Amino acid sequence: MEKITVRTGKRQEFFDVTDSVNGVVKKSGVNSGVCHMYVPHTTCGLTINENADPSVKADIISVLEKLVPEDGRYAHSEGNSDAHVKSSMTGHFLCVLVEGGTLQLGTWQGIYLCEFDGPRTRQIWIKVMKQ
Repeated sequence: MEKITVRTGKRQEFFDVTDSVNGVVKKSGVNSGVCHMYVPHTTCGLTINENADPSVKADIISVLEKLVPEDGRYAHSEGNSDAHVKSSMTGHFLCVLVEGGTLQLGTWQGIYLCEFDGPRTRQIWIKVMKQ
């Protein structure tokens, strides 16, 4: 297992980790298989989405904020309940196929760590498995 450390800079942001994950895949030497990614945190998540137009990330964050506002009426008293809900919505695990020693993503796709309670230092745990 490899770990990537990410230092986020905002309370909410989508941090592109595609190149870092692809680096782990290349380092693994696996030509054909699967790349599993997991974040061991309860207030951030992982997603795959468009990485060509930054307004897509902004739109997703905006919609999540409308659906789950930071200042909502929550029972959890730490002030980050919205982050817990948003991370549950995005999920904590991704799986991407590997062929030719590289991630098999669509033309416009990128992998994002979804920060909802930053800025913080986060980890992504990665396991590349041979087919």
